[in-house]
Amino acid sequence: MTLLDDTATTVFPPAERAERLAAAGAAWADRIERNPDAAHLTYTVTGRGTGAVATAITAGRHRFEVDEPAALAGDDVAASPVEYALAALISCQIVVYRLYAGALGIQVDDIEITAEGDLDARKLFGIDESVRAGFNQVRLVVNLRGPESADRYETLRETVDAHCPVLDLFQNPVLTTVVLG
Repeated sequence: MTLLDDTATTVFPPAERAERLAAAGAAWADRIERNPDAAHLTYTVTGRGTGAVATAITAGRHRFEVDEPAALAGDDVAASPVEYALAALISCQIVVYRLYAGALGIQVDDIEITAEGDLDARKLFGIDESVRAGFNQVRLVVNLRGPESADRYETLRETVDAHCPVLDLFQNPVLTTVVLG
């Protein structure tokens, strides 16, 4: 099982974080203005089966494990695929909250997001083909701390929800093809 280790994460003062996000946004805007095709990104991630049902993932220069709990035949050495999906949603939301807080001049001192996803395992195990295999509902609870009014934070939430790539993945169908190689 993977345990969180807060000491491994660099803590950035809010002003420095905002400066880095603003610089990145400006650099991307300039790059895309010079070459609109630069906005089109392709991400490649590779996985190889390991353990009972685990997967070793390579994403760029990063490597991590994905597994299942024992109840789903796993060794519980890492988070499950659906937990990583929720983690991807949370982490993307946090990045986009920070990006747009700076862009809109809204102060956010701290952000914490909890995601819950409801999944009916009957489809997974071939018990009931009429239910969805994936989440049928996902709930996010976003806790923002700072001096702004509730209305300002609601404006920020609406902006983030409109611009978050992973939230878009959850809310809209994505053309996906599967081929045997």
